[in-house]
Amino acid sequence: MAVGAGGGAGRGGAGAAPGWRAVGARRCPAFARPLPRAAAMALRAGRRWARLGSALRGCSSGPRDAGDSPQHRHLREALRKIIDKEINPFVDKWEEEGQFPAHKVFKILGQAGFLGVDKPTEYGGMGLDFSYNIAVAEELGNIRCGGIPMAIGVQAGMATPALTRFGSHELKKQFLVPTIAGDFVACLGISEPGAGSDVANIKTTAVRKGDEYVINGGKMWITSGSQADWMCLLANTSEGPPHQNKSLICLPMNLPGIHVAKKIDKLGMRASDTAQIFFEDVRVPCKNLIGEEGKGFTYQMLQFQEERLWGVASALTQMETVIQETIEYTRQRKVFGQPVLHNQTVHFRLAELATEVELLRSLLHRAVALYVEGNDVTKFASMAKLKAGRLTREVTDSCLQFWGGMGFTSEVLVSRFYRDLRLMSIGGGSDETMLSIICKYMDILPRVTHLQSSLNIKKARA
Repeated sequence: MAVGAGGGAGRGGAGAAPGWRAVGARRCPAFARPLPRAAAMALRAGRRWARLGSALRGCSSGPRDAGDSPQHRHLREALRKIIDKEINPFVDKWEEEGQFPAHKVFKILGQAGFLGVDKPTEYGGMGLDFSYNIAVAEELGNIRCGGIPMAIGVQAGMATPALTRFGSHELKKQFLVPTIAGDFVACLGISEPGAGSDVANIKTTAVRKGDEYVINGGKMWITSGSQADWMCLLANTSEGPPHQNKSLICLPMNLPGIHVAKKIDKLGMRASDTAQIFFEDVRVPCKNLIGEEGKGFTYQMLQFQEERLWGVASALTQMETVIQETIEYTRQRKVFGQPVLHNQTVHFRLAELATEVELLRSLLHRAVALYVEGNDVTKFASMAKLKAGRLTREVTDSCLQFWGGMGFTSEVLVSRFYRDLRLMSIGGGSDETMLSIICKYMDILPRVTHLQSSLNIKKARA
């Protein structure tokens, strides 16, 4: 769940974008000059993963598997080996340092094909459906912190869906291919100091001058912002209504006028760097526009659905881990002559939490199955995100209590997830935003009067 992706409909009503299938990705040259050797290596890797993707597609038993077929499990097993060897042994060190080496980790994952599971083989992806991306997200929940799965989610499923779906072929070659290969680190530039879940209220501008956009403004809570090679930037490109004046732009992060002001010191997600970034007369070619000018708000609402489903999937595994480690601890920890687990209050509560996790998994898999079939899952994705945000708080708080004094230290995983998973109710659209979207789909959200709507538009322009 990206810190820098607030994202919701607000009362303007554009959060109800139709569902769409993800497409897209392979490896490519860098920004300025071509790198034939790197491109050739990417092509070979793309063909290799295309063959694996073809094999998985050929034996899939249908979208209703939604993440639990033998083929999904095969993908997860391969990823688990990388997690156990290349990531988990170093998590504690990266947590202390406040940053993990994104380029190194993403390169390992890219070479193994895990950054483009649902992207087209033409661009180096495996060409599988979105349910395989969710299987990857669930397995990433086995990483022993929240920050790294979140950053991988930004790379694989939050900064790239709109580019994959609506970007030009040249734009995808320049940005999507190396992102899937793990050569570039991507970030998503949506939130601002005064606009988190209220995406329509962003102030950053991209003014067209000749064949360039001149960008001014700033972004806040940007996951991987201090390491990123490019940003999927949402900016105002005209003076029109707030839901029709925004565009998404691929922004190289090495351009003059881009200032990474600071790396934000956060309560949790400490292994993932989060930056505040300012833009001062940054010039970027107009050809870096994703899709049509003025469609950025709609594109971003579409991106949010994949982001929210990804975040729920990762949180499921993290909650399962917390519950299981709490069971193991309370089974061996004795109080008043008996294991803590033998207290009915404890084992009943753990049973309740495990049941809630499984119910959330069923909702997630239903939403994913519908999404793969091409349906609008905005309501179900919002419900799953809302439930995940609240349930992660329940699970971590209840389990931490059963750890007693040890739960209040930094030496156990439950305390780390207590901090990390608190973001679930804030990032990617707050709980309150999710409730507004759900109410809209239930047709119980009070209508905004014409006068109020006009005032909101004038305020957004101010």
